Amino acid sequence: MKASVDISLYPLADDYIPAIKEFIERISDYPEVSIVRGDLSTQLFGEFEAIMQLLRIEVERSWATHGKGVFVMKFLMDDLRGLASD
Repeated sequence: MKASVDISLYPLADDYIPAIKEFIERISDYPEVSIVRGDLSTQLFGEFEAIMQLLRIEVERSWATHGKGVFVMKFLMDDLRGLASD
């Protein structure tokens, strides 16, 4: 099933930009998930299982590398870009 996710990362550190940039760069390395970067959040589009696997790996890696951070995510079934079939 197709899914869309809107995600924001709020690192709990004074120097927060490197953690955000690194997270976006890493999730961009997954060719099976489409990424749209915005000023306030990043959107992921693709198969639900692929997105969830990516998030499990990369959220854990972000915490292990940069320490505490808050991830805010919104999930919607289907592809918000209108590419999914009915």
